[in-house]
Amino acid sequence: MRIKTLSFSLLLLFFFSIATDVLAQSSSAVQLITAHLAPKEIDPYLIQGLKKNQTLYVFVETIQGNLDPTVLIVSAETDLPSLQEQYSKELLDLIETSPTPLLDLPALRDRSFLAWDDDSGPGYSAALRFLVPEDGDYYLGVAGSLSAAGKQTSGDYRMLIGIDEPAILDGSAKPTGEQIAVPRQAALGGSPQVQEYLGSLTEYMPSATIPLYNLNPDDILYLRLESKTEGFNPAIALRDYGKKPVRVANLNGSENQATMEQAFPEGGTQYTLLIQAASQNSAKTGDFRLLAGINAPQVLEGNIEPNSESVLQPPISVKVGLLLQEIINLNQQDEIMKAVATIKMEWTDPKLAFNPDDCLCTKKLYTENSYNKFLEDVKGDWPDFTFFNQQGNRWSQNRLIEIDTSGHVSYLERFSTDFQLDFDWQAYPFDQQDFYIKMDMLYPEDRYRFELLEDYSAIDPGHGEDEFILDEFDTSISSVVASQQIPTSRFTFHFSAPRHLEYYLFRIIIPILLIICVSYVTFFLKDYTRRMEVATGNLLLFIAFSFSIAENYPRMGYLTFLDAIMAITFFINTMVVVYNVYLKWLENKEMREKAERIDKFMDWVYPIAYLVSFGIAVIFFL
Repeated sequence: MRIKTLSFSLLLLFFFSIATDVLAQSSSAVQLITAHLAPKEIDPYLIQGLKKNQTLYVFVETIQGNLDPTVLIVSAETDLPSLQEQYSKELLDLIETSPTPLLDLPALRDRSFLAWDDDSGPGYSAALRFLVPEDGDYYLGVAGSLSAAGKQTSGDYRMLIGIDEPAILDGSAKPTGEQIAVPRQAALGGSPQVQEYLGSLTEYMPSATIPLYNLNPDDILYLRLESKTEGFNPAIALRDYGKKPVRVANLNGSENQATMEQAFPEGGTQYTLLIQAASQNSAKTGDFRLLAGINAPQVLEGNIEPNSESVLQPPISVKVGLLLQEIINLNQQDEIMKAVATIKMEWTDPKLAFNPDDCLCTKKLYTENSYNKFLEDVKGDWPDFTFFNQQGNRWSQNRLIEIDTSGHVSYLERFSTDFQLDFDWQAYPFDQQDFYIKMDMLYPEDRYRFELLEDYSAIDPGHGEDEFILDEFDTSISSVVASQQIPTSRFTFHFSAPRHLEYYLFRIIIPILLIICVSYVTFFLKDYTRRMEVATGNLLLFIAFSFSIAENYPRMGYLTFLDAIMAITFFINTMVVVYNVYLKWLENKEMREKAERIDKFMDWVYPIAYLVSFGIAVIFFL
């Protein structure tokens, strides 16, 4: 009985061990990797110990950005830098010489790699099935499709790697925790990334903050900051996500340059550089040159050429232009211009890049009705703006926002609002007034910076303004400290406009000249009584005329040229009445001969008095 029981136990143990081996053989290893791929870069991974006839499955999909991923397999014995250079050369030759480069591209990839895949997964995702031909180690590469030909795609990706696990091909396999592939960036020859940035510290911007792109494990950051202004010694600080200084250089200002080296064994995110004038022995403003490199010690000596835009994140350039379409009303007394205009902005923000698979489209469009959806999608992170001299609300009539897969944004807004002006009426009506529309960025200048959008800004010929001649205009970009009390970028649309003078010529100037002529005609009458009557009537006519045009006068705290002309005319005409009364008094006193002698002299004094008075007014006001 004991023998039977022992035999049964051994039999159970035998079957249990067989079942365990079968389950162990059927369980597959699946690894999940998430990473970021920058433009023109390749992420190499080393897979060791693959066995002949095993099947390697790889699935790569974009989780953020516009990355169009491609998966490549080569032997671990391959010289990756040489292969990358040769493949890029052959691809460019193919594009230049072949009438159907896309049809011929698979043959080039077949010659260059053991296996590859571009779009076999859902949408633009890559799904690769690779039957291992020989025992050994292999390199797995993740790249942007056609990146060697200049196609710029980048972003975060999710990669599943597994052995003998077909469920990986549709991305549904569950990670098991094993490590199958390990990053091997050094296999590409440790090609350094070097970026140059030229900037300035000013009275309005006494410091500059420059974010860094994410750093990979084992990256070493090298920095060289040089002054380009005599007497200006800059200092630099490397800060973490909480703005805590990790390392500083030249803080005491003993040199006109600063260098720094910092290793990142575990990588790093949200690091920034703070550049400011040194606390001692230095001017507070000046120009500087910053050279930043990853794994590039030559940066410390400054003798390496820039070759990358993936180290520093300088301020995003926002190209802006304004089309003044219509001036609805111009209240000159209150110095308010109500206008309709269209503002256009263009910028590229990699954070707004998206995967075409998300919407089965290459562009996202937003209109006025979906503007809130745009704000939600960009999480409020966009170059919002205000008009510095705006009065009241800005009424948006239409908006059109277009974002393509690379993160390039085109923003178009037609709006109407009131703009406060600052007129100088001293030369009125021969004045030339300056009109300004000042557009201020809400974010600080180290995040967004305006640039002029070429061939867009204009004044529409049908602008609707009839009093001023609107032809010439100019645009400019400046740095100001305004609403937020921090340095921000300002776009200024300016035009200087003279008046149409026909109205003032026929409604004011000619009537004044006629009034002056009527007064002068009286000097040739010998009947002093009639002269008094005509001069008095002419004075009353001038007073009535001045009241009739009073509504068009600007009410200022200082005199204008027209005010001076009216005052001179009124004063001389009043003196003419007084003078004629005096002549009549002489006649009544039987001193007519004396009156005639005086009158001959005053025939010349009257026009000369006007000429001299008007001449003085022209010199003083114009």
